[in-house]
Amino acid sequence: MDLLNTLADKGLRRELPTREEALAVLATSDDDLLEVVAAAGKVRRQWFGRRVKLNYLVNLKSGLCPEDCSYCSQRLGSKAGILKYTWLKPDEASKAAAAGVAGGAKRVCLVASGRGPTDRDVERVSETIEAIKEQNEGVEVCACLGLLSDGQADRLRSAGADAYNHNLNTSEGTYGDITTTHTYADRVETVQQAQAAGLSACSGLIAGMGESDADLVDVVFSLRELDPDSVPVNFLIPFEGTPLAKEWNLTPQRCLRILAMVRFVCPDVEVRLAGGREVHLRSMQPLALHLVNSIFLGDYLTSEGQAGQADLDVIADAGFEVEGAGTTTLPAHRAESGGGCGSHDGGCAPCGDAPGEAAPDAPEVPAARTDLVAVRRRGAGTDLAPNA
Repeated sequence: MDLLNTLADKGLRRELPTREEALAVLATSDDDLLEVVAAAGKVRRQWFGRRVKLNYLVNLKSGLCPEDCSYCSQRLGSKAGILKYTWLKPDEASKAAAAGVAGGAKRVCLVASGRGPTDRDVERVSETIEAIKEQNEGVEVCACLGLLSDGQADRLRSAGADAYNHNLNTSEGTYGDITTTHTYADRVETVQQAQAAGLSACSGLIAGMGESDADLVDVVFSLRELDPDSVPVNFLIPFEGTPLAKEWNLTPQRCLRILAMVRFVCPDVEVRLAGGREVHLRSMQPLALHLVNSIFLGDYLTSEGQAGQADLDVIADAGFEVEGAGTTTLPAHRAESGGGCGSHDGGCAPCGDAPGEAAPDAPEVPAARTDLVAVRRRGAGTDLAPNA
């Protein structure tokens, strides 16, 4: 297919696709799926070989969030039966992080529910970062604490944080449909504050919330302009008790096309397969490794993932290898310049508004697999061993 050859060539040159080309990837048929994966896989291997970076989540404070993000089980008014607990002590968080590092995780992601941290919260997280780094030599630490106030990113950086995560989640045009308690611009500003403090920016999206192809392309192009070093791609986990509980819009094939589009738009960036992969990709998870170069190991914030050993088995069986602690994740040109997915030598052609081919009839979405949504009952905040 000429489109895929063009996109692969652009990705190998770090030249970005047009909006029209990105939309066309999402409009490809299931019959063309393996060709799409193969073309994006060339780009992935060019910049990341067969390495897979493992990341591990530690939920420092769970539930009772004052924000109303429709997708979130921790949101204001959520009736999801999730774990609820206040801040873990630094030693508790460090112990949880150690389980992930022992399982092969190179980065620990410290997450706390809430609109944003107070200065006391930043102090508390700083102590946690120091405890984790003291006990786990060489581990990367990423903080995800919500909207940042002036100076907080600098304090986290001084405490040893390597990165900060704050996702855009969806397009600017539809952001108000999923959240009303803060704005899309608030999120962009927080990512920029993290970058200005010298933290590696991590910002991604959630697919499957009822958005259009144009919305997906919009948010990925916005991410490219924002220039993060890593782009996590989440697939909505429709928790019962949240406004989006009935949004079962994804097929494994759709998920793979979305991941391929992200890889083409952000060819030399750490693209991370994040929440929802077990629910929506299911037995096709190994194919996704040809598109992404990073995954989460074990459980998520409020839901359970598959067994950590199963993650490692998928990586090995698919012919990939876990990235070692001494390996630099990003390609040399990015690691040296600090550039994001918008770093490239060529320019971008003008954006179009429609895919280059007529979209085929949408495949019938299979029945919702509510049995695959398992609320986390182990690890941080419990007396049970974590999954790593």
